[in-house]
Amino acid sequence: MKKQHLHTIEKVKPGSIAEELELEQGDVLLEINGNKIEDIFDYQYYTQDDYIEVLIRKKSGEEWLLEIDKDYDEDLGISFENGLMDEYRSCRNKCIFCFIDQMPKGMRETLYFKDDDARLSFLQGNYVTLTNMSDADIERIIRYNLSPINVSFQTTNPELRCKMLNNRFAGEALHKAWRLARAGITMNGQIVLCKGVNDGEELERSIRDLSQYLPVIESVSVVPVGLSGHREGLYPLEPFTKEDAKEVLGIIHKWQKKLYPEYGLHFVHASDEWYILAQEELPQEERYDGYLQLENGVGMLRLLLDEFAQALAEEKNHKKRVTDRGNRTLSIATGKLAYPFIKEMADAVMAAFETVKIMVYPIRNDFFGELITVSGLLTGQDLKAQLLGQDLGERLLLPQNVLKSGEPVFLDDMTVGALEKALQVPVDIVKSSGKDFVDAVLYKSGLY
Repeated sequence: MKKQHLHTIEKVKPGSIAEELELEQGDVLLEINGNKIEDIFDYQYYTQDDYIEVLIRKKSGEEWLLEIDKDYDEDLGISFENGLMDEYRSCRNKCIFCFIDQMPKGMRETLYFKDDDARLSFLQGNYVTLTNMSDADIERIIRYNLSPINVSFQTTNPELRCKMLNNRFAGEALHKAWRLARAGITMNGQIVLCKGVNDGEELERSIRDLSQYLPVIESVSVVPVGLSGHREGLYPLEPFTKEDAKEVLGIIHKWQKKLYPEYGLHFVHASDEWYILAQEELPQEERYDGYLQLENGVGMLRLLLDEFAQALAEEKNHKKRVTDRGNRTLSIATGKLAYPFIKEMADAVMAAFETVKIMVYPIRNDFFGELITVSGLLTGQDLKAQLLGQDLGERLLLPQNVLKSGEPVFLDDMTVGALEKALQVPVDIVKSSGKDFVDAVLYKSGLY
């Protein structure tokens, strides 16, 4: 019998229905409309109606049955100590491309947890393989009409999928995706491309198969496998070359041209790394279908550049308020992937405002290996080692994705404060938009 979790309220939103009903931190949700709540799926479903009955156990032990009239889909304004309202489901696969298997030892325990939970896909946009989902799980998603669900396909070849995920049920799990699609559950797909494994003709097959479910499957991203320097004993994989990247882009662009006239969607998208590796220009905004897969690095640089250009143009109209602040010098550190674009932006700022000087430093990833070039996997120790002795100006700017979510801590557990002390310079953490970049460079911005 499955263990029943206590759904303890952690926060009550000011001005919400919950506050009006005098719910408090520490109260426990027991039932909605007489139904026990298993997880966040149940909670979201049963709170949608315009009339609900909620059973709450107060901290005093007293039980309150609350009758609530509200707008359909109006939120109650509570969050729980466990956001999922259940145990997290770990991944049962042993994927040949898994980055967690490529991490060095000695990092904090939470970084080694492999999630493969469709509920996190619905809540946070995580990608799931569907291999640990039961028929009952699929039925609940369909019944509750929960979407979008982000699915990590890798390939639509059942035998190859079993090989890539090292799971004999991985091929059968594809039928669950087709079942969701036939039920109208919106999905976004992902293909982690491995050289000589699921590229070439296999990539063609996967795009062809997945496109049959347009527009329910509304996008598929193709991202290159990340290869760290810690692959001892793992499946032998090789990095992609410039020529490989051009071939991948050729396949993707061919399918975009084929599908767009019929569906109004380009459907399959290459992550930014492919364009950089192939030394080809990034597509314009309209090619990204509304940036459906930004978190997968699809269109992130295009969006950043466009936002930056607009924000800089606006600041040029107010040049005096910048120049009145006097001369200032600052530095930016970023991953090698984004470096040319950040340098281009910094140069544009300096060309527009002669009182601003910016040094941009590309940081080599010694911690994970030089093939890892994204800023989101930079560590405090690499930043410290490569920035010591450099001219950092009055302050150092770092992108927000170098930190653990919500905390001033790098992946290797070094804190922002410790880096500031080591480098003897204030560190500003900058949010991800182009406007945030302009504001941080011309004025000042810091999350921590």
